[in-house]
Amino acid sequence: MPAVTRQRPGHPHPQEARRASDAGLSAFQDAGLEWRRLAAEAVGTFLLVLAAAGAGTVGAASHGLVGRPAAVIAPGVMVLAMIYTIGETSGAHLNPAVTVAFATRGNFPWSRVPGYLASQFLGAVGAAGVLRLLFGGAIRAGLTVPATWAGTVTALSVEILLTFGLVTVILGTASGSRNVGHNAAIAVGGYVALAGLWASPVSGASMNPARSLGPAFIAGDLRDWWVYVAGPLAGGLLAVALAWVLRGHPSKAASEAAQGIDPDISVTPPQ
Repeated sequence: MPAVTRQRPGHPHPQEARRASDAGLSAFQDAGLEWRRLAAEAVGTFLLVLAAAGAGTVGAASHGLVGRPAAVIAPGVMVLAMIYTIGETSGAHLNPAVTVAFATRGNFPWSRVPGYLASQFLGAVGAAGVLRLLFGGAIRAGLTVPATWAGTVTALSVEILLTFGLVTVILGTASGSRNVGHNAAIAVGGYVALAGLWASPVSGASMNPARSLGPAFIAGDLRDWWVYVAGPLAGGLLAVALAWVLRGHPSKAASEAAQGIDPDISVTPPQ
């Protein structure tokens, strides 16, 4: 006759206690991973804005030693480097428009969006603060503003088109186990540089609300700020619509790319 284990009143069964302990450990590990991801987004965006706004800032401070081709290629190369560096940790969004697009597509949980956006803006403001501390008012040359000869409507249209292309490339290359590797890094970094080469004289080729608002806030110049919020967000949402047409429902691999998954953990697309 099997032995009967009596449970003391008020004390959980050993198996239940073990399950509760495992659940607590899992929650702790998840929280630790999320802090790592948020730190990666903050640092990655910091370095991106340091390069993007820093090119114009140093160019002004040095009286033209940083030319326009270098200024538009620098952020593209930095994006490439960051995808290789933090892609496995956070997904290397580095851009609020990308985070919102991933969430709208169904590759990224909406519950994690506020943390990512806060980290990205914190990194952007931090980079702009460093540039202001080092180069003073020259930071104004690193702002993205509509060209006077083009106007805000044209600048807005260009930001929509550029971000539509950028997010289309990102969603298309986020098909491996995570957003890292030759396809994602080279394609996304190359697109950022190419877009800047032809469109930076019109709008600054921002494609990134954090990149624009961080330096604008530190410089105290928020003119036409809405162009660099509405344009990238609208362009990103258009790219999401195209992704549904081209690829249908989001895949597990794309969700892993967007979320920054630890190599030992597998996930399914967020519901």
